[in-house]
Amino acid sequence: MTRAIQIAGKKLGGDNPLFIIAGPCVIESEDIVFHTAEKLKSICNNLGFPLLFKSSYDKANRTSISSFRGLGIAKGLKILSDVQTRFDVPVISDVHSIEEVKPAAEVLDVLQIPAFLCRQTDLILAASKTGKPVNIKKGQFLAPWDVKNIIDKFISTGNQNISITERGTSFGYNNLIVDFRGLSIVRSFGYPVIFDITHSLQLPGGLGKSSGGQREFTAPLARAAVAVGIDGLFMEVHPEPDKALCDGPNMIKLDELETFLRTLKVLREVVANFQQN
Repeated sequence: MTRAIQIAGKKLGGDNPLFIIAGPCVIESEDIVFHTAEKLKSICNNLGFPLLFKSSYDKANRTSISSFRGLGIAKGLKILSDVQTRFDVPVISDVHSIEEVKPAAEVLDVLQIPAFLCRQTDLILAASKTGKPVNIKKGQFLAPWDVKNIIDKFISTGNQNISITERGTSFGYNNLIVDFRGLSIVRSFGYPVIFDITHSLQLPGGLGKSSGGQREFTAPLARAAVAVGIDGLFMEVHPEPDKALCDGPNMIKLDELETFLRTLKVLREVVANFQQN
């Protein structure tokens, strides 16, 4: 079992309920963010899933120079702060540089380090020194056991509030695959493990100037991860994924989310009962 971490006064991980990190890939507008946050809170409250709302104020790792990156740190953090106030939900977003850490930590409940930056020692230490919970995405280029070095860097400051997110491993060109053994290996290090369903289905750079995706495999991969044993689920959702400005091909349609999560709730309960017996 993993240790619980504290996020916005709540204990997540360990023997606590499965928690959900969800929201649009990138902040496109206030309207989309507020609509999605309101719907997500209603769904998660109905099903008993603690919710962290996620959306990026900037996507610094887009495939093309012409790709939409977001509204920027100042406007983006203001919108995320409004989400906290309006809907009383914790918020999480990516930080890409040491310079972003301080202003982001003043607003966000959780900082997130993207997969491509998961070995950046100075960034990890700067995020850890804020004392905030930090979710670090495991790089597509890492073996599961390499994550122990990331954890050791982070906790060297005394901050124990770290979670690790699995988001697939590079498998040839423009493709990812999930090794479900890795969830158990990373979880054995004692900290909460989150499965990023939607980015595990990404086809990086697969559309030439943007990434493709295979959202048709969302349900089977999510069921497999819950059955293996995880602490949280990360998913990007959008009212109209096919019109989204970032990662549309692998995002979940907001109106289809509740049915999807109901199945996972039942499966989670079965797994929990099995473990207790």
